[in-house]
Amino acid sequence: MKKNGMAMLRLLVAGILIAGCGGRSKKDKIPDPAGSYLPAYGDALVKGTIADPLNLNPVLASDSASHAVIGMIFNSLLRYDKNLKLIGEAAEKWEISRDGKVITFQLKKNIKWQDGKPLTARDVKFTLETYLNPKVKTAYGSNYRDIEEYAALDEYTFQARYREPFVPALEKLGGMPILPEHLLRGRDINTADDFNCKPVGSGPYKFVSWRRAEVVQLAAHPGYFEKPPYISRVIYRVVPDKSVQFMELQNGSLDMMGLTPYQYQGEGKKAGFTARFNKYRYSSDQYTYLAFNLRKPIFQNRKFRRALALAIDKKALVNGVLEGLGQEGTGPYTPSSWAYNSKVKPIPYDPGRARNLFVESGCRYRPDGTLMRGSKPVEFTILTNQGNRNREQTATIIQSQLKEVGITVEVRIIAWSALLSEFVNKRKFDALIMGWSLARDPDLYNVWHSSMTGEHEFNFVSYSNPEIDRLLIKGRKIFDREKRIKIYNQVHKIIAADVPYVFLFVPDSLMAVHRRVMGIKPELAGIGYNFTEWYVPKGFHKYQK
Repeated sequence: MKKNGMAMLRLLVAGILIAGCGGRSKKDKIPDPAGSYLPAYGDALVKGTIADPLNLNPVLASDSASHAVIGMIFNSLLRYDKNLKLIGEAAEKWEISRDGKVITFQLKKNIKWQDGKPLTARDVKFTLETYLNPKVKTAYGSNYRDIEEYAALDEYTFQARYREPFVPALEKLGGMPILPEHLLRGRDINTADDFNCKPVGSGPYKFVSWRRAEVVQLAAHPGYFEKPPYISRVIYRVVPDKSVQFMELQNGSLDMMGLTPYQYQGEGKKAGFTARFNKYRYSSDQYTYLAFNLRKPIFQNRKFRRALALAIDKKALVNGVLEGLGQEGTGPYTPSSWAYNSKVKPIPYDPGRARNLFVESGCRYRPDGTLMRGSKPVEFTILTNQGNRNREQTATIIQSQLKEVGITVEVRIIAWSALLSEFVNKRKFDALIMGWSLARDPDLYNVWHSSMTGEHEFNFVSYSNPEIDRLLIKGRKIFDREKRIKIYNQVHKIIAADVPYVFLFVPDSLMAVHRRVMGIKPELAGIGYNFTEWYVPKGFHKYQK
């Protein structure tokens, strides 16, 4: 079938899927921008996502597609507000001891699981036990290993005592999604697929259904302890191609999606689009990188890796792939982080210096310009995920740029779930183009410490530097913000110099949401922080039950 035919088939399937989710859609109405409208309950919001979740258990999930859904279903003790300040969610109040070793949380007494059972301190204790269980395949266990003892002091009081002060404790422990003990006690979390695929949480939305690689549907939790969200249903449509997503947005099969720079700057500027959709652009805490598998001999020479970085024109990527909507990357922190080292500059584009450095690293050039390592041409494969046009374009451009310095690169585009499960987790790759979203606290132990190289852990490039190990541990123990800045500035500088990744660019966040959806208030935290306050006024509901 031709490309246009496939697109039309997807649109047809989209309509069937939405109808199959318990509702039918009608032609959307556009509110008057100058009008005054009151919040109302009801309607649905259909979001586009390029990847299917892998797992809906927060202990096991390690991908952004999974956590986007998980964040709607589960509560944590604390959450970030619009100004990126930690506030209570399941916790009513909390206290840190003078020596910084003990944190005590008082839980709210009106929180119920979506099956009606009360959420208590025993659930928090059970969740922490699960993260610390060495048999559980989680990437987050190191966040809690400094805890010496913990207990549910009573039904609504939980306390954790650390061996020594642990600065990210409030974010790590407070941000831990809470699991229901009564549904999981005594079970193997790794194989509890009835829960991992059909979770029960305490959050504003409850799980309804999941068609693998097609759609996940959530419904508002009427017993949510804060107040039920205005929007009755949230539907995640898996559309792996951003260009098809954009077609479906314009045709009414989606209400919200993350735009590519091309979409934002092109069709997204036209009157027909802006009449129906609001666009949002804000600073990102994400960066895109080219990572090297440091277990491979070819990538173990730092001069060779730096030469690769010199051969890649990152400014051209920002101007071409991002259409100027972003900036060059310099290291493992983005400019939105207080740990960002502004003194570290991007590695410049200098193919001449790159060629010299390849030779210094032990390679040589044949008369025809082919770079040789020993008796073999230098060749490797870059993997990236299907459906992300930015990454696909980036891979193609890098392939061309490295050809100019005598290197043959193959580019493979792989479905997101297969990329993670078959290649990243199993360390079966040469190089990857992927991205990180950073937490608010700049602790990067899970990504860069040499102990975090297990199959489901995040140091999948197998980076090891004793000085970085020392600094990451030190940064977890010092409460003074200025001293931590100095530590993480040094982390930024050292990792940038080691070039385990080529830090390519920091893209701006670009979103489009249908104009019938109101209550969106962009802040320092972006737009999703107050999702339960989003609403569609009466008379503008599109989806009927």
